[in-house]
Amino acid sequence: MRMELSTLFGLEVYTDTGVYVGKINDVALDINEKKISGLAVGNLNRDVFDVEENKGIIIPHRWVVSVSDVVIIKHAPLAKRIEKKEE
Repeated sequence: MRMELSTLFGLEVYTDTGVYVGKINDVALDINEKKISGLAVGNLNRDVFDVEENKGIIIPHRWVVSVSDVVIIKHAPLAKRIEKKEE
């Protein structure tokens, strides 16, 4: 699937189990491969991530399951953090 980079900015990111992760505010590019290597996500769900308010995370491209009106990523990498926050 080919998509304009500008259409990614501002999209909300959720896990495949419906947990809100944050919003895309940039992309990480692999210049040598000429492709997107990850998504820079800010406005993070503070119930899941214990980071400073203005910090974000990079979601590796391999975690992305679907891109449409929202971005869906695999839940597994976040599962341990979510479980810890719920305890």
